Amino acid sequence: MALPPSGQPRIAGGDILRIAPGTYPIGDSGHMQPVPSGPGPDAPTRILGKPGAVARLVGTRGIHRVLNLDGSSNVEVGNLEITDDSDCVFRHSQADAACTDAMPWARVGLYARASSNVWLHDLDIHGLAARGINAGGLRNWTIERIKLNRNGSAGWDGNVGDGGSNAGRMIIRDIEIAWNGCGERAATGEPWACWAQATGGYGDGLGTTDTGGQWLVEDAYIHHNTSDGLDLRYMDGADATRVTLRRIHAVANAGNQVKVKGNAVIEDSVLVGHCSFFKNRFFMVDDDLCRADGSTLQLVMTGNDTAIVRRNTLAGEGAVQIGHSEGDGSDSIQIRNNLVIGFPYYRSPARPSAFDGGNSRAAKGYVGNQAWRVSACPADTVCNQELKLANPDLASFDAKPLAGSPAIGKAGAASCGNAATP
Repeated sequence: MALPPSGQPRIAGGDILRIAPGTYPIGDSGHMQPVPSGPGPDAPTRILGKPGAVARLVGTRGIHRVLNLDGSSNVEVGNLEITDDSDCVFRHSQADAACTDAMPWARVGLYARASSNVWLHDLDIHGLAARGINAGGLRNWTIERIKLNRNGSAGWDGNVGDGGSNAGRMIIRDIEIAWNGCGERAATGEPWACWAQATGGYGDGLGTTDTGGQWLVEDAYIHHNTSDGLDLRYMDGADATRVTLRRIHAVANAGNQVKVKGNAVIEDSVLVGHCSFFKNRFFMVDDDLCRADGSTLQLVMTGNDTAIVRRNTLAGEGAVQIGHSEGDGSDSIQIRNNLVIGFPYYRSPARPSAFDGGNSRAAKGYVGNQAWRVSACPADTVCNQELKLANPDLASFDAKPLAGSPAIGKAGAASCGNAATP
């Protein structure tokens, strides 16, 4: 009613629209028109549910977007649940999982393009037939306390066609991104119908197209996505572009847990490359497990980049725990005070996982690292002491050091916000 599919909107830029608790079908006459831009960053248009209550925007009739920020700037959106009421997945390769016109589904939860100065907070975006968020061409976005779970092809897909590159400050805090590339049973919230690239699906937790900007992601729980967990492989590599990842808990994503290009700092995080988790589950096939060698962390260099990896715990069954590629001799990779635990490489179990590896010509520095069960031990790395962690099994890995562990005081991560382990 406030933003009908056509005609004059009933709110203007700078207004506050408060949504009472309840369930609101969106799409009977088409998707809503874009939220009008606020007059300035300090005078945003605000679309708000009530804190502590549930205002559900439920997409229907296969609409392309439930909430529309196409061209919308100076906007705040908060305290909403965005979903649909169908189990289906858009264009799934299995007929019993695919959407039909008779089902109450929506393709995308939140769509944004050419959008600046936006604050999204306290949103639960789940169960969409394709993508939870489809957003690109952004500048100066802040995203806080968001759940982005069980969306049929991706959690956040940055591909919106031409103009998809981002710029400015991209701040993401206290977020859970999970089970994307899977459908959601509307009645129970359980994931099902998981698929990925080999059968026509996708499944990144968060993936962009070519992008710039200064990205900060902290206190994030990124797990059980059917391709990569956090895929920032398409950063543009410009000298002013950088990524800081802090207190990331990434586990059981089917590809790389974290992938980043260009200038980067990855710190105080726990990355667990249980990339075969989906074996014999749902509609996943072996070609989609541990893709891109299953490296737990993948660094891509572009020339004149510095990547710093410090105070992390990394474990996994990929070919290497820290992969590196591209770039030239002007790049620098600094690996400091990490715990690194190898497992047999999933695609060749007789081969132990390596501490690191790849074809990057970057200058590499190793200081104060500890490793266990890796195929080779880099310089200044202690590899002959069992780390004595709470649970060293890959399927239930727990990085907390036990009493007497040589890891105490060496590396580890603080608790990741309020994200809960499933």
